[in-house]
Amino acid sequence: MSEKTQPGKTESDTCDILISGGGIAGLTAAAAFGSAGFNVICVDPTAPVTERDVAGSDLRTTAFLQPAQQLLSDCGLWDRLASHAAPLQIMRIVDAGGELPEPRVVKDFNASDISEKPFGWNLPNWLLRREMVAHLAQIDTVDFRPGVGTQSLFTRTSEARVGLTDGSRVRCKLVIAADGRHSPMRESADIGVKTIRYGQKALAFAVTHPVPHDNVSTEIHRSGGPFTLVPLPDYQGKPSSAIVWMERGPRAQELLDLEPAAFEAAMTERSCGLFGELKLASRRTIWPIISQSADRLYGERLALMAEAAHVVPPIGAQGLNMSLGDLRSLLKLALERPEGLGDAQMLEAYHKARHTEIQVRVKGIDLLNRTSMLEARPLRDARAAGLNALYSMAPVRKTLMQMGLGMK
Repeated sequence: MSEKTQPGKTESDTCDILISGGGIAGLTAAAAFGSAGFNVICVDPTAPVTERDVAGSDLRTTAFLQPAQQLLSDCGLWDRLASHAAPLQIMRIVDAGGELPEPRVVKDFNASDISEKPFGWNLPNWLLRREMVAHLAQIDTVDFRPGVGTQSLFTRTSEARVGLTDGSRVRCKLVIAADGRHSPMRESADIGVKTIRYGQKALAFAVTHPVPHDNVSTEIHRSGGPFTLVPLPDYQGKPSSAIVWMERGPRAQELLDLEPAAFEAAMTERSCGLFGELKLASRRTIWPIISQSADRLYGERLALMAEAAHVVPPIGAQGLNMSLGDLRSLLKLALERPEGLGDAQMLEAYHKARHTEIQVRVKGIDLLNRTSMLEARPLRDARAAGLNALYSMAPVRKTLMQMGLGMK
């Protein structure tokens, strides 16, 4: 492997792997490959915001499902994160599609049916960035460069050359594009994407509530999209949850523009009052909902992962956990043949290992989202009947839970 790169050089730096993108997936990839002994440069045009209540902080949360915990442990991240994590023991699905916004079907999927561990553990994204950046500073094989992005890609069969926005260049064996749904590295490699737009937006924020969540993640379906409460550790001495509220775009904007008291009344009603009166514990953020998948997961000396490869609506904690599935596959292939890092054999094997599963999950989550958006009462009634039927079949229920975790 190449020598450790030195930051600040304007001539060509060298490394084993250049990671384009310093979001949760990119930072995890840097930690995983760096801990495995590869020399890594990770860049992102935006410096990570690592405080909760400042402009630009990411108030969404990430639920790391069971398979992710081992990956985080292997690269030394889990020890930093465990004390901040809220376990997810039960996934509760509530259908509230009747005449009034109240539960009419409530079904619990309990992790104890398939495992001794919880389904996963939930953490705020701003906190993940804080802990991950601090951890990368302790790995001498990782050079993290916030405020620097990628802007050009030139490849040969033996190496890639990446131009950065600060005028420097990097030569490497493998470029990992973890740079989002508008990935500059994917576009440089002329890899197409298929995109589905739902006309939805999602509001993300934190709340407190008088009724404890008891480590239950609750997904409430009525119309417009799911209203999901995911457990957080107590905030200011009160039970707390992260909420993702998906609605059709105009309605989501109306909600965003409400005064806090009116918004709290609206979200308490939408929650069916299951946790008592909800109170805002953060500012509100909003973003558009799409599904997207890349036509292929690689180019010459380039691997796509995370949202550069696939984007799904925030249902069932699948988004980042699909991304970590990408990372596990790439890391396994790199460790099996370190001498072939980034070559055609490795990248074709990566595409073969991941592409079909990604397509299946993208289509499955697309169907779940469309079902959750239903407006017509007869269709909402059919959704409730379907939930009852699926839950009543124990083998099917167990299989669905195992599939959700990514178990083979």
